[in-house]
Amino acid sequence: MNVREAAASLLATESERPPLSADWPDLDVDTAYAIQDEALRQRRARGETLIGVKLGLTSRAKQQRMGIDSPLLAWLTDAMVLPAGVPVPSSSLLHPRAEPELVFVLGRRLSGPGVTAATALAAVDRVYGGMEIIDSRYADYRFTLPDAVADNGSSSHFTLGPIGLPASSLDLTLEAALLEVNGQIVDTATGAAVQGHPAEALALAANTLATRGLALEPGWLVLTGGMTDAVPLNPGSRVAAHFSHLGSVTLST
Repeated sequence: MNVREAAASLLATESERPPLSADWPDLDVDTAYAIQDEALRQRRARGETLIGVKLGLTSRAKQQRMGIDSPLLAWLTDAMVLPAGVPVPSSSLLHPRAEPELVFVLGRRLSGPGVTAATALAAVDRVYGGMEIIDSRYADYRFTLPDAVADNGSSSHFTLGPIGLPASSLDLTLEAALLEVNGQIVDTATGAAVQGHPAEALALAANTLATRGLALEPGWLVLTGGMTDAVPLNPGSRVAAHFSHLGSVTLST
């Protein structure tokens, strides 16, 4: 299997499959990002528009649960946006899970290397609460880091909350999210769970892209990573994230 074939295979997956590394044991992270970029090229060829990036595995707790020791970066397109109030398209997904995130909207270009959390935060126009729906193509969510990178970070859909505020008006380490499933609070976390500060995740995104000759562009969205562990989106379920200052986001299936 080559990069183009791997990208096409992942995009076409309609049922759980073994991880790429099962048949490609020497798959490394650089090759996985090449697969990810090829998948983006194929997405754009079918009419999708690049609108930003997402980070995955930015919390230590989630890294430990997945058996992976570093964050990853993935692409966002307009086809991944789930408008508020629209039910999750669960019939087209494999095993979706939801997690609350802090989302940055960039006001200016952010280019590495050498981006710090402070310089990253200065490039932010607004901060939103959001919910990401992840949906790995791999059976039982079992994969290596290169597998996850090639799969575009288990990307599926995301929804933004109703309130966008300047970053300067918030203490992002203390901005909390309560995760509710069918009326019961099941988890809680603050922005400190995301690399110690969500701006560290933003800086990581800019510096990672710089190694590939790319930058974060004005107007892009950056999903900074799950604050809590992800919860299953079972048929008939209702999952909500309630943020301290950024309103609430609700998903239903």
